[in-house]
Amino acid sequence: MPKIRQYKDSTDRVQVVELWRNVFGYETAHNEPTLAISKKIATKDGLFFVAVENTEVVGTIMAGYDGHRGWLYSVAVDPNKRLSGLGSSLVHHAEKALADLGCMKVKLQLLSTNEATAAFWKSLGYSVEPNISLGKVL
Repeated sequence: MPKIRQYKDSTDRVQVVELWRNVFGYETAHNEPTLAISKKIATKDGLFFVAVENTEVVGTIMAGYDGHRGWLYSVAVDPNKRLSGLGSSLVHHAEKALADLGCMKVKLQLLSTNEATAAFWKSLGYSVEPNISLGKVL
């Protein structure tokens, strides 16, 4: 199983950008990987993790915590490593990091059309909540 550790910009950035473009595609400017990475590391919250096998980044997860709720973002697993338990390991790692900060509830968002990803999250104990998600690009 790959080792999960905190993201290191000097060694991980290029590989994470490549992984995210491969896994997520990205069609909007505010989701551009290099921008998202720069903004995340600027928070200095220690909640950006990578899974590394030898020297290759094969998975990522970002978490956020505002003192009220925790959030999970950018869970990506190299397509060649899927169904190996790596995605679950990344989620559990981030959940523990959030719990260690005092977080009591974790939330995430995904597209309603993404049924395969919804099944993954449900297998980890997450459930669909009757909330309306609103957003605004600034």
